[in-house]
Amino acid sequence: MLAITNATVWDGNGNRLEGKTVFVKDGKFASISSEENIPADYQVVDAAGKVVTPGLIDVHTHLGVAEEGVGKEGSDFNETSSPETPQVRAIDGINPMEQGFEDARKSGITTVQVMPGSANVIGGEMVVLKTVGHIVDEMVIKSPSGMKAATGENPKRVHGDKGKMPVTRMGVAARLREKLIEAQNYLNGDKKERKLDMENLAKVLKKEITLRVHAHRADDILTVLRIKREFDIDLTIEHCTEGHKIADYIAKHEDVRVSVGPTMSTRSKVELKDKGWTTIKTLLDAGISCSITTDHPVVGIEYLVTSAVHAIKGGITEEQALQALTLDAAKHIGVADRVGSIEEGKDADFVVWSGNPFDLRNKAERIFINGEEI
Repeated sequence: MLAITNATVWDGNGNRLEGKTVFVKDGKFASISSEENIPADYQVVDAAGKVVTPGLIDVHTHLGVAEEGVGKEGSDFNETSSPETPQVRAIDGINPMEQGFEDARKSGITTVQVMPGSANVIGGEMVVLKTVGHIVDEMVIKSPSGMKAATGENPKRVHGDKGKMPVTRMGVAARLREKLIEAQNYLNGDKKERKLDMENLAKVLKKEITLRVHAHRADDILTVLRIKREFDIDLTIEHCTEGHKIADYIAKHEDVRVSVGPTMSTRSKVELKDKGWTTIKTLLDAGISCSITTDHPVVGIEYLVTSAVHAIKGGITEEQALQALTLDAAKHIGVADRVGSIEEGKDADFVVWSGNPFDLRNKAERIFINGEEI
């Protein structure tokens, strides 16, 4: 049991609470109060002069499936043998002892979503994990947490270069529709034999999991929204690089959440040419819920806070930036009942910062996951 005293608490809900004591019991937040009488059986963490935030969340990563510094042997995030692979699961390719998890922890990131890459029109299932542990099954918060799909240049390049459909954006959208219709027929037909790919896609159609679609360009985002309406499915837009161009239209789809990034990357392909740090402000101003992502290892996960600082320079407030890394991020990946804010009953994942976390001279001094210092 813990009592974090004298704390300036940024709770993830947009509040800054001065001089508070945060009580932790059985791995959960018990209360936030001005209580000065600490029971003798509580370990005291004096946070005077520090800032306490919820553990940070990166909603879109390839941690453990795209191992850093390993090469082909550690590249397990794109099953490129087919343009559609809904039957694969990221959890089966994750190495929880990969360096990126340690980098995440040291940076105050306590929760991540790990997903397949964007080489395929449909890439497979994803999973939400805590960033501490050596057995991936014991790190899971939610599995599966979504189904990966991708539009634009990546599936065109990977499969079109092999002479296979999709060669065009039309082909990408057609293949996605075909697979969703196939899954509809599977659901409505006589299932004499199990088909793992159809079982996994059926979860999307039944709204048991969210379709999370890689879409950079405005035209690709529009295609994704069109398919959402056609099949009445839950959807998030991943990257949303040109979302600022059609923010008001995206906002008409009130249940669509967006992750923005990895804006710190270079303009390595055509669909990134209009990337910028004001995109998230434009989306937030339109009333769209946004998270910030590194897309690790495209940008190292240790630069998640750095990305938020650039977004602040682009016009969002510190409170908006923190929520994009905490509560809004938790909502994006469907785990806000467990993490994302310092509230009674939630997992005691939190960071004690040496000062304002958006001053890059400060650092994460102490990190706790499930109430345990890691």
